[in-house]
Order: sequence, then C-alpha cells, then structure tokens
Amino acid sequence: MKVHPDTPGVDDPGEGRRIGLDVGTVRIGVAASDREARLAMPVETVDRVTGFKDRDGADIERILALIGEYDAVEVVVGLPRDLKGNGSASVKHAKEIAFRIRRRSDVAVRMGDERLTTVAATHALRSSGVSEKAGRRLIDQAAAVEILQSWLDGRLTKLKETQQ
Repeated sequence: MKVHPDTPGVDDPGEGRRIGLDVGTVRIGVAASDREARLAMPVETVDRVTGFKDRDGADIERILALIGEYDAVEVVVGLPRDLKGNGSASVKHAKEIAFRIRRRSDVAVRMGDERLTTVAATHALRSSGVSEKAGRRLIDQAAAVEILQSWLDGRLTKLKETQQ
C-alpha cells in the first residue's frame, strides 16, 4: 500500500521550533530545531509505552511536555516507507502517535518522509565509533534528527519557491 508523507512548507505554521519524532515499537527518538527552523538537534529518547488500545502513557505525556518546553509550532512524525513508497508495518505506530498528539495538542502534526533515516543515523554513529548495540538510544535520536532536518530543508525550499 502506498503511503504519502505531508509536503514541507504546505500550511506552514510560520516561525518557531519544530519537534521531530522517530517512532519505533520500543523507543521514540526526539529531535528539536532552533527557533529559526533551520537546524535539527537531538533531544532525547523516550521509552515507548502507549500501544494501539492503551490509554496515553508516559511516552505521550513526555512528548507533550517537550512540545511545551520547546514552544513548538509543528511536530514532524517520521512515516516509515520503503524505497518504492510502500508503507511498512510501523506506519500504524507512527500514525497512532501522531493521532494522540493531535488529539491532545493544538500544534500542527505532520507526517514526514523517513526513508533511510535510521540507516543514515546508524552509519554516522558507527563511523564515529559508537556500536549499534551501545548506541540504540542514540540511533533513535539521530534518526529523529535526520527526519526533522529533511523536513526543515524541504520547508525552506518550499518557502523560497513561494516567495519568487
């Protein structure tokens, strides 16, 4: 089944920080942008608690707290797809977390393209001497940075196009 991410810059909420999420079945990597929405930085890794039929757990509460702490105007949740654009089994997890954030917050929630972000994050950490096993929590954060940075770059491109 083809799944399509949102397009950066469309219905843009304007100036302000963004939060990026790499949703896994065990952990959620979190990244945040600077106030100018140009650079993504790692924040933390949140242990995944909330499933499909569970009540919102500590993971959702922590993400909502981070949205408030960073005064975020937009949250970008990674949409897991393969290279052909088909959704993986993890799409349900990402959409569930996005739904729960939307339900409890006024912040804009978008689905961003996540293709190859975990692979890129793993290679970057491995090349810096961090093993995959030792760095799983860091890999989740690094993947969130990749998701968010890709979104920020796409957003800037879109905004420049509309100004011309």
